[in-house]
Amino acid sequence: MIKPKQHHLRKFLSPAIPLAALLAAILFCAAPAFAVSKDMVQLQTQIQELQDAIARLQQSNDERMGAMKDLIQQSADSINKMGANVDVMRKQLQTQQEAQGGKVDQVSGQIQSLNDSVDEIKARIATLQKLMQDVQNQQQSMSAGMPQPTGSPAPPPSNPAPLTTPSPASTLPANPASGPNGKRVKPSANVPQATDSPGPAVPPADELYKTALGDYMAAKYPLASSEFGDVVKYYPDNPLSGNSFYYQAEINYRDGHYPAAIKAYDAVLEQYPDSNKVPASHLHKGIALFNLKENEAGTRELRTLIQRFPNSPESMQARSKLSGMGIPVTPKR
Repeated sequence: MIKPKQHHLRKFLSPAIPLAALLAAILFCAAPAFAVSKDMVQLQTQIQELQDAIARLQQSNDERMGAMKDLIQQSADSINKMGANVDVMRKQLQTQQEAQGGKVDQVSGQIQSLNDSVDEIKARIATLQKLMQDVQNQQQSMSAGMPQPTGSPAPPPSNPAPLTTPSPASTLPANPASGPNGKRVKPSANVPQATDSPGPAVPPADELYKTALGDYMAAKYPLASSEFGDVVKYYPDNPLSGNSFYYQAEINYRDGHYPAAIKAYDAVLEQYPDSNKVPASHLHKGIALFNLKENEAGTRELRTLIQRFPNSPESMQARSKLSGMGIPVTPKR
C-alpha cells in the first residue's frame, strides 16, 4: 500500500518524465544539427578561400598575359622596323647595283670607243707604212735604172769640142722605169705590181671602217650596217672586219634581232679570236641568249667570259647579271 506522500510525488513526477524525455530528444537532435552547421561554415570558408586564390591566380595570369602582349607587340614593332630597314637596304643596294652597272656600261662604252680609236690609228699607221714601203721600192727602182760610173775616166777626144756642163736632169732617165739610152729596165721584184685593195672603186679598209663607225655613232644604223658589211666583204682578213662584225651584231641586238646578233657575235669569237671585241661579244651574246629564254646557253657564255677575262669590265657585268638572276657564278660540282 502506497503511502500518501509517495503517491503525491509519483503524481507530480509522472507528467515531468515525458517532458524530460522530450528535452533530451531535442538536445540529442540539436547536437548533430550544430555539427553540420559548423562543417558547412568551414566548407564555405574553404570555398571562399579557393575562390580568392583563383581570383588572385586569374589576376596574376591577366597581368602576365598583358606583359606578354606588350612583349609580342614590341617584337612585332621591331620586326616591322627590321623589315622596313631591310627594304630600304635592299632598295639602296639595288640602286647602287644599277648605278654601278650604269658606270660599268659607261666605262665599257668608253673603252670600246678607245679601242675603236686605237684600231683606226693602227689602220692609218699600216697605210702609212705601206706608202713608205712603196716609196722605198720606187727609190730602189730608180737607183737600179741610173747609169753607174766606170772605174777609169774616158780619154779626151783628139779634137775636143767646147766643154759644156750637162744639167743634172739630163743624166737621169725620163721615165723611172727606163734605163740609160732610153732602154726599158725590168722592174725590181720588191716593187708591188698591184695594190691590196680589191679594186679602184673600193676605198681602203680604214676609210670604209671610219665612215661606217661615224654613221654608227650618228645612229644611222641601217647605213652603218651596210658599210660594215662592205668592210667584211672586201677585207675579210683585216682586223677591222672583226670590229665590223661586232657592230653589225650590236645593231641587230639593239633592234631585238637576237638570232642575227648571236650569229655575228659568233663570227667575232670564231674568226677573230684576238680582237678586242671578244669580251663584249661574249657578254652581249650571253644576254641575247637569256632574252631568247635559252638560260643554260646564256649561263655558259657568261661563265666562259668570266673564266677567260676575269678582270675585264664585261666580266663584272656578267657576274652582276648572274647574281641578279640567282645563278651561281661558278658551276656546282
